[in-house]
Amino acid sequence: MKWLFALLLVPALAFAADPKKKEDAKPDPKLVADGAKLYAEKTCLACHGKDAKTPIMPDYPKLAGQNAGYAERQMLDIKSGARSNGNTAAMKGVMPLVSEAEIKALAVYLSSLQ
Repeated sequence: MKWLFALLLVPALAFAADPKKKEDAKPDPKLVADGAKLYAEKTCLACHGKDAKTPIMPDYPKLAGQNAGYAERQMLDIKSGARSNGNTAAMKGVMPLVSEAEIKALAVYLSSLQ
């Protein structure tokens, strides 16, 4: 029985220790391009700045370089209503116009910015 456990554990450890982390992977260029287009079309730049680093209000987030998974989760939570605070009020008007696929593209684009 111990050999079966070891047989299953070794590949799992090798996978977990993979030096090429998921975060290190290059973002999909098509998603980056689509996200850049959406960033302008969906008027994200109006509040977060053309470069995603210069928001119009000091308490609005700088989005450039944000982790894609985190950015995607935040946008999905605002869209669903799971995240609701004073700073999400402006986003609530825009998020119904953004699909989940578009949210993913926006998140990948933002993560690609320096």
